[in-house]
Amino acid sequence: MNVLLSKFNTKHNTAPFSQIKIEDYVPAFNEGITLAKAEIDAIVNNTDAPTFENTVVAMDFAGDILDRLSSVFFNLNSAETNDEMQKIAQEVSPLLSEFGNDITLNAALFAKIKTVYEQKENLNLTPEQTTLLDKKYKSFSRNGANLPEDKKDQLREIDKELSKLSLQFGENVLAETNAFELHLTNENNLTGLPEGTIEAARLLAKEKGKEGWIFTLDHPSYVPFLTYADNRELRKKMAIAFGARSFQNNEFDNQQNVLKIAKLRFERANLLGYKTHAHFVLEERMAQSPEKVFSFLNDLLAKAKPAAQKEFAELTAFAKELDGIEQLEKWDGAYYSEKLKQQLFNLDDEKLKPYFQLEKVLDGAFTVAQKLYGLTFTEVFDIDKYHEEVTTYEVTDAENNLVSIFYADFFPRKGKRNGAWMTSFKSQSIKDGVNERPHISNVCNFTKPTETKPSLLTFNEVTTLFHEFGHGLHGMLANTTYPSLSGTSVFWDFVELPSQIMENWCYEPEALALFANHYETGEIIPIEYVQKIKESASFQEGMATLRQLSFGLLDMAWHGQDPTSITDLKAFETEQFANTQLYPDVKENAMSTAFSHIFQGGYSSGYYSYKWAEVLDADAFEYFQEKGIFNAEVATKFKENVLSKGGTEHPMTLYKRFRGQEPKPEALLKRAGLL
Repeated sequence: MNVLLSKFNTKHNTAPFSQIKIEDYVPAFNEGITLAKAEIDAIVNNTDAPTFENTVVAMDFAGDILDRLSSVFFNLNSAETNDEMQKIAQEVSPLLSEFGNDITLNAALFAKIKTVYEQKENLNLTPEQTTLLDKKYKSFSRNGANLPEDKKDQLREIDKELSKLSLQFGENVLAETNAFELHLTNENNLTGLPEGTIEAARLLAKEKGKEGWIFTLDHPSYVPFLTYADNRELRKKMAIAFGARSFQNNEFDNQQNVLKIAKLRFERANLLGYKTHAHFVLEERMAQSPEKVFSFLNDLLAKAKPAAQKEFAELTAFAKELDGIEQLEKWDGAYYSEKLKQQLFNLDDEKLKPYFQLEKVLDGAFTVAQKLYGLTFTEVFDIDKYHEEVTTYEVTDAENNLVSIFYADFFPRKGKRNGAWMTSFKSQSIKDGVNERPHISNVCNFTKPTETKPSLLTFNEVTTLFHEFGHGLHGMLANTTYPSLSGTSVFWDFVELPSQIMENWCYEPEALALFANHYETGEIIPIEYVQKIKESASFQEGMATLRQLSFGLLDMAWHGQDPTSITDLKAFETEQFANTQLYPDVKENAMSTAFSHIFQGGYSSGYYSYKWAEVLDADAFEYFQEKGIFNAEVATKFKENVLSKGGTEHPMTLYKRFRGQEPKPEALLKRAGLL
């Protein structure tokens, strides 16, 4: 009997990790897909007239065994993988994507959905039901289901070509990144660099059978080099190499790939009846239209630019005074910023870490959730876990009802990818009157405790823990009927609000008093440290904002207009950057040829959403500050209108219900010290 194919016979129906055998996965996926297909066939072959219940709802709950199995498998493939798991992932991923295509290309299924969709005005649907119907209809129409056959074929060809081009784009950037190395043999060229960076460079040289030190364009090597290396000529060499990736007219050049991707995306959008690629993308985002994104970015730009110019002038004066530099170049920015920051704040991680013991910080997050939302986290030992380092909690409300199961997995190990994320092993939904509660997980990579020291976090890691816990609360407090609208299943530019808002509590003395105690003396963090943390958080925020806005505007320039007449990538870029430029241009460099977020990742027409979510979180937190950071009334409004509602209504509707108005960028500008 394959344990993955039945309802789990465990406490709270949690995943029975210890009973799963690796050889169970492939047969389970094959059988899960067969079962899901049968459920879809039953909807298609139902001879009754299509209704909201027998078509749209049936489709949302179809394939629940496959969904649960996929969650378990792909979560473990990120947090506890091995060669066999990765082989299985390679084997089952195409099967799942083929199954997904079988659904979106199922004409008979779409015909039924369309029948219900065309009657929607007369169906007396709730807002949640209306959203579900819209979402199901659009999952077909936005993939070409309404097109005639010849246009469908054209769409498939474009999609195939685009997926090839974005893979090629990414491979080229990787090849160029790997092709460059700065090999140093003279120790005098290392002055200014941190010990750890030098050590890593020495090890790399040794691995390559060379004397001395090797620095590369990978972030852990490149960023410290540009930030700390005293040798200006070598910083210049590194910076120019980084900026020239895939812009060297060689076999790894991406100029034509970028132009082709932009033009094909435009053609695809036109085919589906949209003016540009950005119009297509933003229909399913909170911002809704390119016009709204342009005005959002330009509004922030007008307010941030004077501050950025002032900061740039200060930095220029500082570099001149320190080293007689007449003109700041791109390879000077990080170096002199770091020197100026140390002079102003004299605050580093080593001073702060003793106040941030992991267990206490986690307890602090739990206490904040208790004060805001009435949640209690109780560690339990009778729930199966996938690794001994994972801790498990039952989360209950004030009436002692089960809200969620919470898994915490905090230390790096061989089978775990880098970074930090939130995920779920089981999503929340309501079926046959039963509210199925979610199983949520936070995964991070913090320093392990040693024999003499507990796990101590940098301040940056403290905010990471709170950030992921914010996503976690969005999942834990979910309270919707349909699984596809539950928890974090919301628009891309809204999903970071619950996570980013939680970071604000890390800067508040009232919240820090709950958990920031020295691990040896128990002394609470000194108030002057808290002050410095707050002040240094907005250091050079004008320049940082200008940089983010320049990327967002470049993204919109590629995707928010007709790109067919663009022939010279560098000239086009130079024109787009004119309004946000601080440093002199470097003729050997281009941004777009290695702008992986938008040409390989999922951020095309979406880069603005980083800033958009910051505006939301600053505006929302300002409401807490006005009434008190643990104010029950504001917390309840946030829980009832944002955290529990998932994607059941348009996020702006939910936000306005919480806040009483649309978000204003002033709160962000104030927090960033730009007003």
